[in-house]
Amino acid sequence: MSSPAADTRSAPALAIVLLSVAAFASAANMRVLDPLLVQLGQEFHVTPGAASIASTVFLFANGVFVLVHGPFGDRYGKMPVVAVACIAAALCSLMSAVSFSLGMLAGARFLTGVTGSAIIPLAIAWLGDNVSYDKRQATLARFLTGQTLGLMTGAAMGGALGDWMGWRSVFWVLCAIYLVAGAALFAVMRARPEVARPGERAPGSMVGQMLGVLRRPWARTVIIVVALEGGVFWGCFTFVGTDLHLRFGLGFAAVGLAVAAFGGGGFIYVTIAHHLVRLLGERGLVLWGGTGLGLSFALLAVAPNAIFAFGAIVLSGITFYMLHNTLQTSATQMAPEARGSSLALFALCLFVGQAIGVPIAAPVVDAHGAVPIFWFSAAFLPLLSWYFAMALRRHRGLA
Repeated sequence: MSSPAADTRSAPALAIVLLSVAAFASAANMRVLDPLLVQLGQEFHVTPGAASIASTVFLFANGVFVLVHGPFGDRYGKMPVVAVACIAAALCSLMSAVSFSLGMLAGARFLTGVTGSAIIPLAIAWLGDNVSYDKRQATLARFLTGQTLGLMTGAAMGGALGDWMGWRSVFWVLCAIYLVAGAALFAVMRARPEVARPGERAPGSMVGQMLGVLRRPWARTVIIVVALEGGVFWGCFTFVGTDLHLRFGLGFAAVGLAVAAFGGGGFIYVTIAHHLVRLLGERGLVLWGGTGLGLSFALLAVAPNAIFAFGAIVLSGITFYMLHNTLQTSATQMAPEARGSSLALFALCLFVGQAIGVPIAAPVVDAHGAVPIFWFSAAFLPLLSWYFAMALRRHRGLA
């Protein structure tokens, strides 16, 4: 099953690379301030906790305003909206770099979240429009290189640049990356005008398009599964670093390196994804991905030392992307005529799942440590993958 656009057009490789670069900046932005809160507190004469508002408003805007960008991408073209979002995010990053108060910085970060939230979901939707379904999962995996590296290096980049040149330098660098990606995407669209055109669009208003997506049983299945995946996985994984520190006495630098191993596992998946897609197929990726996630959390629960836990974290990165990339690929076909809206809903539900999962897990961790939630995830995620694999079989049988 593929869209007409995907059957008649080939996605230029340069465009995919540039979208991946933009995704790197967008993903890195999510964690880049984590190691800089002390610096911000000193700069603006507030506590690190008060300075964290600059991160909170970004994450809030990034999760909510994606709903606006999805329908805009369907109406005006995904790549043009991504390119404009890159330029706008560059300007907002520039505003962050020159902020003279915490309020100004928080406002600039909020606007960065508003603009930058368009990039990743609409880039995935554009790939859905321009890559045939049989090649889409492997192509999405290549695109994920930028997003994975951004998540993996965001905090490290913020800490290193902050120590070396001060916290403002972080935003100058992000501004440059956004600007280069956006300008290059405009150049690609000028050379290949067909990649900028919107696909066939569902009739009705933007709200009507999103409600139309939600009326489809398969779309509801994908959205519910990704919300549960996000809530359980990230609700649990968020406390891996805390567990490593409390159980094994790791210093915070070592904890950061260990948690970054998740991104390393994701990068391993990216490099072998085309082989895995060919060998396992969609359902196999889902089943083995969910089983591997269950195994990785079980290993974390019984880990006798930090090195053992490190290996489990790498395994969790590989198997998470086996499952999640298949969910993303399925999301591109929830409503081919409204892919922007579909991916916006997908991204929102992933964000909501994370936002709910972490506070549910937190009291358990405070009272009993992280091991109980590791065991819960070890049991739940394989069951969720089994359910989605069965749903995939039924859906493909009807398609």
